[in-house]
Order: sequence, then structure tokens, then C-alpha cells
Amino acid sequence: MLHWVWPSDRPTVPSPLPQPRLPRRKRRCEPQPFAGLTTKPHCDACEHATAPRPQAPSAPPPRIVPTRGRHRQVDTSTHFCPNPDCAYRGWVGWGNLRANGHPNGGPWRQLLCVVCHGYFLETLGTIFHGKRASVELIERVIACLAEGLGIRGTARVFEVDPNTVLQWLVEAAEPLRAFSQRVLHDVQVRQVQLDELFALLSAVKAGEVSETEAIARLERSPQWVWVAMDPESKLLLAVDVGARTFTMAQRVVHQVAQVLAPDCAPLFLTDGFREYLTALLTHYGQGVSLPRRQTAGPHPKPRWMPLPQLL
Repeated sequence: MLHWVWPSDRPTVPSPLPQPRLPRRKRRCEPQPFAGLTTKPHCDACEHATAPRPQAPSAPPPRIVPTRGRHRQVDTSTHFCPNPDCAYRGWVGWGNLRANGHPNGGPWRQLLCVVCHGYFLETLGTIFHGKRASVELIERVIACLAEGLGIRGTARVFEVDPNTVLQWLVEAAEPLRAFSQRVLHDVQVRQVQLDELFALLSAVKAGEVSETEAIARLERSPQWVWVAMDPESKLLLAVDVGARTFTMAQRVVHQVAQVLAPDCAPLFLTDGFREYLTALLTHYGQGVSLPRRQTAGPHPKPRWMPLPQLL
């Protein structure tokens, strides 16, 4: 009973000696050489760009020179016949077009092809075709939109319906894209900034939307504006809209490569989106045959490596 009331101390068991901790392995600070990719990454834009395009006929049709009547006063050398069944389709200034007055007293002149006897307005294929509004009004509306004024603001200034302004903008998009591709090419730059922006960021900066709500909205509708620009001249090289994916990165870099000169490999600056690495290697890379490490055995497979001047 006394032993139960006043229990004696239990014999102490010697604790094991602490094991010495191994030193933590330090990371290597020196950069490792890039091992390269096994194959060239796939790019849908490059595949569609290399598709065979329909070529114009090798033998042009005979040039038509009028020999009778007075000299033509209306110049039609900047137009061509749009009839797909006409032999003179696509040939500009070949002498097959004649002016045929203004139908119904309209502002635009009607043209006649003397070969297929087809009629068409001189505005065919432009944003002014079939419009009752004046050319000056349409030009000013497009200019205000290009300067950054919104659709509703432009409609209030020129007293035009907003849906009409939107329709003119949509119709002008394709001709403006074609004009940009015609003018913007073989550009020499030293730097290119690649970034993708979201329209909600301006609301976050203004304090109208919290960061948590902004992230929630980004997850529901991941639409980003991709921009590639020259930071020195502020020239926009490519602008596109889409999700923040590898496919979009490939498409944007492909547009930049089409605008820059073939021998131009500038310094590319990104926000850390890792898909840019593969996209840049796709368009600014080359196949390299590695040397054999041993005297016997198969040759190593070629690797897809970046160009030496790529930064």
C-alpha cells in the first residue's frame, strides 16, 4: 500500500544520442546549358502559312488598247474585274474597264468590263460599298475609334447609332488588317516586349474591384489581350485576343516573326509566362546535329536548339 501511495521513481532509460544532421545540398548557382528539344514544336499558324496558295495564271491575257473614239477621261487603272469567270479577273490596268456613269445619280461611278460585260461599282470590296453615309463621316468615325475613343462616345459625337459605328468597325477590320500586313514588314528592332493583359486590371487599379473578385472573374472568363511592341519606338507589332494558353503564345510569336525582318532576332522580354519559351524556340530555332561522345555506337539524335543570336 505504501508503495502504491508513494511510488518510487522509475529507472531512467538513457536517450539515444542525436544523429548528426547532414549538410543541406546547395543548389548550383551557375547556369546550365540548354539541352535542346527532341523535335521542333508544332505551330498551327506556320502550317497554314506554308499551305499552297492559288497562283495567278502564268500567261496574262492580251492588253486591250482602244483604237476608236475619243480618249478616256476616267482613270480605271486601279480597278480590276471581280467576275470569277472573266479572263481579266485580278489584272489591274489591262484596259478592259470602262466608266459607265453614276447609276441613279449616286456619288459612286459604275464600271463596265468590255470582255464579260459585267457591271460593278468602283467601291466594290471597300467599306464604302453600299453606304449612304458620306466618305468624310465614315473616315472620321474610324479615325476616332483608332485614337481610342469608345463606340458609344464616337456615336454621341457624330450623332450616329452605336450599332452603326460597331458595324463600320467590323467591316473596316479586314481591310485595315490587309493594309497593315502590306505596310508593316521587314521591321528592324532591338527589343520586343511580349505581355498579355486583362481588361479587368484597370478596374482593380482604380479600386472598383478587389483582387479576390478579379481573380474569380479571370477564372470564369479567361480572355486576354496579347500585345507585342517595340519599347523604343512604341510600335505595336502584334495584337491578339484569346485565352492564356500555349496556342495563343505560338500565334502571337508567329505574327511577330512575320513582321520582323528575316535576319532580325531582337531581345525578347516577357512577364515570365513559360509558354513563351517554346513559342520563341519554334520560330527562332534550328536543328543541330550533336557530336558523338564515343568512338563507337550510334550517332546522337539531332536537337532543336535556339539561334545563337537569340536573347
